[in-house]
Amino acid sequence: MLIRPTQLSDLDAILALASSAGVGVTTLQANPERFIKRIQASIDSLNGLPELGQASYLFALEDDETGQLAGICGIESAVGLDDTWYNYRVGLSVHASRELDIYKQLPTLFLTSDLTGASELCTLFLAPEYRKDGNGALLSKSRFLFMAASPERFSEQVIAEMRGVSDEAGRSPFWESLGRHFFKMDFARADFLSYIGSKSFIAELMPKYPIYTCFLSDEAQAAIGHVHPATMPARAMLESEGFRYQGFIDIFDAGPSLECPRDNIRAIRDSRIYQSLAVAQEPKNGAAWLVSNGNVANFRATIAYTRPLEDSLPLTVDVLQRLNLEDGANVRAVLLSAKG
Repeated sequence: MLIRPTQLSDLDAILALASSAGVGVTTLQANPERFIKRIQASIDSLNGLPELGQASYLFALEDDETGQLAGICGIESAVGLDDTWYNYRVGLSVHASRELDIYKQLPTLFLTSDLTGASELCTLFLAPEYRKDGNGALLSKSRFLFMAASPERFSEQVIAEMRGVSDEAGRSPFWESLGRHFFKMDFARADFLSYIGSKSFIAELMPKYPIYTCFLSDEAQAAIGHVHPATMPARAMLESEGFRYQGFIDIFDAGPSLECPRDNIRAIRDSRIYQSLAVAQEPKNGAAWLVSNGNVANFRATIAYTRPLEDSLPLTVDVLQRLNLEDGANVRAVLLSAKG
């Protein structure tokens, strides 16, 4: 399995993945026109050095034995610099009366743009049949090796908006209890309008004052800051890399936004450059490592079972071929997990 930049020839396979993702993965909707633009924007970004907010990167997980596209992931260099980036900030309002001996702490939601300018991890989806053998970690964490190789392309703060709670029919309890009252449309429609960039309706229709969550249904309150069951492994992986929930949620489904300073992300902080050393077979007692070629325009990443030898990293010929490298070329690598 290898990670590589998406190409226009991947369009049909990407649309098939998007169709199977369901409602709530905002940046993965089966819209051909949008994905053609996103793939082309990624190609342009990889071959230049756009300003923050103009760069967008889209990567594919490919089964190199069958050629099948098994997953997709992306990075936006900076959000909200062209279109306003909205979140709810979960706060607390205190109401007290000494005369009545009443003290109440009431959770509130504030509409904010506080995460504007952060780099965003997005569009992560892995085909169900490939959710094994470390493929999810490869897909998610390979982005950090790309960021480590070219940190100037990204903001100092990195966020990931996680898919919120919804049922099998795509019904979001948070949306039903709050958003629907202001937008008069279903969750899928609002999510789609946000995806295609029609975000002015958010500022025009959302309440400008704090929302007391006690007025929401119990089901909606329980969804705040929680993720869809299918997203739990992705959240756990990001948290293992240092990401944390800091009180910002999606305005549609209340999914949490996870945050981490770019240089504090484990795979970025701990990755280093090695000289590759071609070997006939994997070293004994090798551990799973994420390895990339460090080439921006022709980025490649894969998993290798190996163990460093000082400044060298033994890699099999198969791994070097996946990375489009020859023996002795430099690679950037990091242990797949913090536990090694």
